Amino acid sequence: MNVSATCRALGISRKTFYKYVARFHAIGVEGFYPDSRRPRSSPTRLSVELEDVLITIRKQEADAGWDYGADAVLMRLEEQIAAGTGPGSAWPADRGLPARSTVNKVFDERGQLEKVPQRKPRRRVLRFERTEVNALWQFDGFDYRLACGRTVTVLQLTDDCSRVDLALQAAVSENGHDVWTTFCLAVERYGLPVQLLTDNGNAFSGRRRGWVSVFERRLIDLGVRAISSSVSHPQTCGKNERSHQRVQKWLSRRPVAADLAQLQGLLDEYREGFNNRRNMVLDKLTPHQRFDLGPLATVPDLPTEITILTRHIVSATGSIGLDGLLIGLGRRHQAQPAVVFRTGAFAAIFVNDVLARTLTLDYTRRYQPQDR
Repeated sequence: MNVSATCRALGISRKTFYKYVARFHAIGVEGFYPDSRRPRSSPTRLSVELEDVLITIRKQEADAGWDYGADAVLMRLEEQIAAGTGPGSAWPADRGLPARSTVNKVFDERGQLEKVPQRKPRRRVLRFERTEVNALWQFDGFDYRLACGRTVTVLQLTDDCSRVDLALQAAVSENGHDVWTTFCLAVERYGLPVQLLTDNGNAFSGRRRGWVSVFERRLIDLGVRAISSSVSHPQTCGKNERSHQRVQKWLSRRPVAADLAQLQGLLDEYREGFNNRRNMVLDKLTPHQRFDLGPLATVPDLPTEITILTRHIVSATGSIGLDGLLIGLGRRHQAQPAVVFRTGAFAAIFVNDVLARTLTLDYTRRYQPQDR
C-alpha cells in the first residue's frame, strides 16, 4: 500500500493513518470509531441504592396523595436525613442532597416521569401575590361525591400570601349559610382579611349581575372589601384552584366518605397535614410558619390588632357578655345565637347572621346600652 497516496485520497494525515492502524491492531474494528467521552469513573454519580431511596420516597408521597415531584422528594429526603427515619435514613449524611436535575434524571431513567407532548407557548400571564398575610383571602368550593352517590360541596378558604388553608369545610351545597359559617370559622382562627376574592357563584357574589349578595353585604359591614373574578376566568382564583387539586388528589387516595361527618374528618386531617408541610414556593417554610412570619395586614380604619371572633347566646334580657361588659341588643333577639367580630375595642355583632349592632366598647361603664 502506498500510504501517502492513500492518505491523500482519504484527506487525512499520515499521523492519523498510523494512529488508526495502531488502534486496529489493539482493539480491532472498534478502533475505527471514536472513544466514548464518558469518564472511566463517576465518584459523584448516585449508586443504585441511593436511587432506590429517591424512588421509594416518591412512591410514598404519591401513595399518600401529596405532591411527589423532585422538589417535594428533596424536602422529604432532607427531613428524613435530619430525623434519621424513613427511607432517607439510609442516605449518607456527609454526601449532601442531590441536585433537582439529578433527581429528575433518576426519575426519567426509572420510567417515573410521564412524557407529555410539547405545548404551544402560552401568553404571558400577569401573576400577583400579596406580601402581607390576611391582605387577601381566596374563597371557592368544589364538588365531592359520597359513597351513596350524593354530591356535596367542599368549601375552601386560602390565604394568598402564606398559602395557609384557613378553612376546609364539608357542606350540603354552596349555599349562603355554609359560606358564611366557613368564613366565620376562618376569622376565628386567623383574624379578619382586608380583601376577599371569590368567583361569581350566587352564594358569594352578585356584583357582576347588578345586585349585592347577602355575603357581600356582611363583608361590607365588617369593612372587608369583596372582589370577584371576571366571568369564565378561573385563572384569577388560580391559587385556590390549585389548592382544590391538591385536596382532590389527597382524597382520591382515601376510601370514599360515607357522609358529611366522615368527609369533614378527612378534610381536617388533610388541612392539618398541608399547613404543617414545608413548601418550596414558601422557601421551604410550612404555610403556618409563613403566616406567623407576617407582616399582618389589617382592615383600614380599625386598630392594627388581629380580629377575634366569639360566639354567644343572647340572654332573656336581650344582652350578651363581652370582656366583663354587658352589651344590649334588644329583647327581640333573646335566646338567639350571636357572633361577635372584635378588633381592639371595636365590635360588630351578628345575630342569626344579620348585623345587629356595631360599637366601640366603653370600659368605664359595665352596661353598653343600645343607641337611641
